[in-house]
Amino acid sequence: MKLSLNKSYIVFNLIGWLLLFTATLAGPKIFLSEEVLANERVLYYWLETVACAVLAFTLSFIISIFIDDKINFNNNWKRITWKIFIIFTIVQASYTLFIWPILDFVQECTKYESDVVMGLVGKIYNVFYFATLFVIWLFVFLTIKIFHQLKTVQLKKLQLETNLKESQLNTLKGQINPHFMFNSLNNIRGLMLEDVDKARNMLTSLSETLRYSLTKSDVNSISLEDELEMVENYIAISKIQFENRLQFETHIDQESLSKQIPPMIIQMLIENALKHGISNLKNGGIVSLSTTIKGTQLQIEVINSGTLQKSKNSTQLGLKNIKKRLALLYGEAATFNLRENKNQVVATIKIPLI
Repeated sequence: MKLSLNKSYIVFNLIGWLLLFTATLAGPKIFLSEEVLANERVLYYWLETVACAVLAFTLSFIISIFIDDKINFNNNWKRITWKIFIIFTIVQASYTLFIWPILDFVQECTKYESDVVMGLVGKIYNVFYFATLFVIWLFVFLTIKIFHQLKTVQLKKLQLETNLKESQLNTLKGQINPHFMFNSLNNIRGLMLEDVDKARNMLTSLSETLRYSLTKSDVNSISLEDELEMVENYIAISKIQFENRLQFETHIDQESLSKQIPPMIIQMLIENALKHGISNLKNGGIVSLSTTIKGTQLQIEVINSGTLQKSKNSTQLGLKNIKKRLALLYGEAATFNLRENKNQVVATIKIPLI
């Protein structure tokens, strides 16, 4: 959530301006005065304080929204300083332009007639007075803003680390769970009686899959080429179970091989295609993996034979994990879509190029 729209900050900002102007306007004029003040004069001082505080609050609120929307503190600080200086100058000029008509209106409403006429020198002095107060506010706001941003970054980092750990656990429970291990080893054992060399290759693939899951899940990104090696091992193991029921195709854009993607994200798409698609088809089907670069995005698409269907026992941990990781890593710049098209299920991921 943006700091400028935070309810606590808005209340803090309003109270802060009221206290600041009370300490510099109404307070000294009323409580430090040596003469007895008329009621209309006291009323004018209080309304003057409130008017100045409300106007300052409104303009500072506009500045805070501008800083939240337009200024990225990760960019060049020289450019940031100039932006803040320009908007500060504009707001200061706006404050000076509006405050005097407002105070004239307050004076008419309270029927207070001042013996002192504010001249040009006095108004120039007040420009520096108002500017000083705005500098104080800006310092406080930027301090809170930077602290808030640091906390947000730390929170996102913790969420990402937690999610990656959850991804690793889900992988060990789903992709490489005891059931998967049992079936793989049992199939390899049976294969050893028929083709020892093939069984040895399958053991190598299983070993590589385990090693990948235990090592690569601790990083935020890997090359697409590394992920494809793991997918090939996973498919090779799965073909022992599905035999001729599984056909796997790839259409890989060579330029995409060096691009960075979250680890195990393609494997999760393939697992979902096998578990909820191919395994439910008596004659099996086709799983197709394609990658393309479109503009500033990498598109990953997995298509499998079958239809979209939700099992009562399915927790959809894999799909939820994909969406959550993409959101944490790329925000709104990445998308995940799952749809059915002509007896085929199409899963599409789009992520910004890194």
